[in-house]
Amino acid sequence: MIYLSQFRFPEREQEYDFTMNQKRTCYDTFYPFLVLSKHRLRELDFEPVTILYGGNGSGKTTALNVIAEKLGLERDTLYNRSNFFEEYTRLCSCQGNGSGQGGGQSRRVLRMPKGSRIITSDDVFDFMLNLRSINDGIDRKREELFEDYLDTKYSQFTMHSMEDYEQLKKVCLARSNTQSKYVRRNVMDNVREHSNGESAFLYFTDKIKDNGLYLLDEPENSLSPLKQQELLKFLEDSARFFGCQFIIATHSPFLLSMRGARIYDMDEETVDVKRWTELESIRTYYDFFKKYEREFE
Repeated sequence: MIYLSQFRFPEREQEYDFTMNQKRTCYDTFYPFLVLSKHRLRELDFEPVTILYGGNGSGKTTALNVIAEKLGLERDTLYNRSNFFEEYTRLCSCQGNGSGQGGGQSRRVLRMPKGSRIITSDDVFDFMLNLRSINDGIDRKREELFEDYLDTKYSQFTMHSMEDYEQLKKVCLARSNTQSKYVRRNVMDNVREHSNGESAFLYFTDKIKDNGLYLLDEPENSLSPLKQQELLKFLEDSARFFGCQFIIATHSPFLLSMRGARIYDMDEETVDVKRWTELESIRTYYDFFKKYEREFE
């Protein structure tokens, strides 16, 4: 499924005129102006899966943030944006699959399916921190209940009025259960403990629903090679069978191998479409393992 078919960035002349007009101001940065145009990136055409490949500073994350801002996509965490972000996105235009909406500087907004969002590394990291905080709180409560169990079970208790009824139930519970059962009855189990990679993978499978546009910024972070392959299969199936469209910024060899993906090499002097096996980092991996091929046999 294709919800976003094309995105156009400002002409270089527009950017130049704008930055020249701002030279008299106190600002020392015009981000995101001039970030993408240095590689002559004028427009992106999208497939069900489109990948932006490139090293740090290539502009792939900037492109995702600009697209997300223009489309008004949901996001969980804030991102660094300058005073000129709105002006820059105003100069951008976008087009849906056959809709013709969002062109030029029209005020019309290209509507994306409900739930469409951008997912960044910060989103995943915050999710993992929240899980740890929840579990830390549960662990502290569990320790308190261990002590409470011993105090309650061996205390001398006499019921004097109905106001003591709750305490009586507590004493009976302690005396009729082992320490572990008492604690389990009074505190929730820890949110399932996972490795960082497992937690990150769960975040993606929870946020990505059917029939939506999803922008993923380096989703391979925190994922082992095995988990990256699991994510690859999940994304391929979501695009093929469940009506999802993905725009992904990555340099993971596993994600770059995604079937049918259109890949933009943003490290080139002029951004160009390439096969994943033509990308510099993939060729570097290939040459390295080819050099040690016999040691794998």
